[in-house]
Amino acid sequence: MVAAGWREPIWRYASHGLMLALLGAVVAVSGMDVASWRAPQLPPVAEGVSAASTTETAVETLASNSSEPPTFGPLVAELPALERAADVHTLIATQGRTQVITYTVQAGDTLLGIAGRFNLKPETLLWGNFFTLKDDPHSLRPGQVLNILPVDGTYHYVTAGNTLEQIARFYNVAPEAIAGWPSNNLGVDGQTLTPNTYLVVPGGTRALQSWQLPSLPRTARASARTASNFGQCPGGYTGIIGAGTFVWPTQARTLSGYDYANIHRGVDLRANLNDPIVAVDAGVVTYAGWNDWGYGNLVVIDHGTGWESVYAHLNQWNVQCGQSVNQGELIGLAGSTGNSSGSHLHFELRNGGVYVNPWSVLLP
Repeated sequence: MVAAGWREPIWRYASHGLMLALLGAVVAVSGMDVASWRAPQLPPVAEGVSAASTTETAVETLASNSSEPPTFGPLVAELPALERAADVHTLIATQGRTQVITYTVQAGDTLLGIAGRFNLKPETLLWGNFFTLKDDPHSLRPGQVLNILPVDGTYHYVTAGNTLEQIARFYNVAPEAIAGWPSNNLGVDGQTLTPNTYLVVPGGTRALQSWQLPSLPRTARASARTASNFGQCPGGYTGIIGAGTFVWPTQARTLSGYDYANIHRGVDLRANLNDPIVAVDAGVVTYAGWNDWGYGNLVVIDHGTGWESVYAHLNQWNVQCGQSVNQGELIGLAGSTGNSSGSHLHFELRNGGVYVNPWSVLLP
């Protein structure tokens, strides 16, 4: 066998056969069923039968054919216990404020700043504090206690004879919006109003009561009805006509207070006490003197082209009724009279009686 070269093949095949015999002996002794190693196969889902019902049927079949119940994983009792962690936070949104609160005005506060702090519109602050601010943002003073509404809207003072429908109609809302607001406490019927109390009117609006500045054209004559302020000119004038272009009324061309907005139909320009104030265009003076509706010492110029310019809070005025002034001519000195918290010029432009944003027409 050695001479024939059969020794190596015989040993190789013999060792392989011995290994197969040992493997068969191990299987026989352990009693293992090799066929059972395959994972159970679920029957195909028949048309019109849900997968859930098919799965339940297959599980029942497996259970009936097995001597022991099938095991699909560790028992629940064997899983580690989960401890509940204390956490005061929740994913449920916190209900918003429904009550009116108060805020004491601090030095340096502005209407826009306070409104932004409480996420309200500036108009809401004015509408919620009419008896304090009179719809005038310049009336804000340190120490004032303001009502802070919980939502944008208005604050109505109920008087005898008021009805829910009247109030809702006046503020352009549905009666249900007022009756349904929790802090109003209107009862089940929502119609019982108590005089001398306040109602939150969510979403309510009204026209702002602007400063009562008479707008009298130069050719008109003032009467007892139109001449309602100390500086109102009698009218009936003729004089110089403007060019329709506008220079700056102050030396500083920057904002120092409120900008042009719905609650403030002008711009507050920087001006130190007694800085010169000049006419933005040629025209005739139609108001020169004190105004008791917030403007303080006031000058109004009719430019004869439909335009009027307004200069408020002056420390003094240097012109008189009916006087013709040229563009750039001195008309007064800057001050802080009327509803003003510091020296500046409140400046307005009107065209045909309609307010115009001065930034859109002042020369650069």
